[in-house]
Amino acid sequence: MTCTPTHLASQIQEHGFRLTRQRLAILNILYDSGGHLTPTEVFQRLHVLLPGVTEPTVYRNLDFLRQHGFIHATSTPSGRLEYQIVTHSHHHLTCKICGATIEFEDEHLQPLFARLEEMTGYHLSEHHVTFMGFCPQCKSKGE
Repeated sequence: MTCTPTHLASQIQEHGFRLTRQRLAILNILYDSGGHLTPTEVFQRLHVLLPGVTEPTVYRNLDFLRQHGFIHATSTPSGRLEYQIVTHSHHHLTCKICGATIEFEDEHLQPLFARLEEMTGYHLSEHHVTFMGFCPQCKSKGE
């Protein structure tokens, strides 16, 4: 499924929620970034488009969009939250030293997810896993 801002906007309305200018702009900002943005980065970009917007408004809207499954939040090793629109199930490798993060997909993890469904009775509609370790640069510094 392609999760464009337009698609997500229609889903918001179909679920009976209000599609505000701020919500639509945040979806566009996250989509256009193609990566992970902190709330401050979202606020800085949104403030250019909607000068009257406040930082608490951004936090409330990010929280709303996350709670209802329209975006995902990831916590970095330093504890900072980053948001993104997830267009597909994928996973992260994150360095515990420098915080560098790469995304990857691996079909070999599918049996694990099937086993989780079997063990718990849950139906996994999406998944997001972060593996922590040391990137090649930090690993070579420590050897």
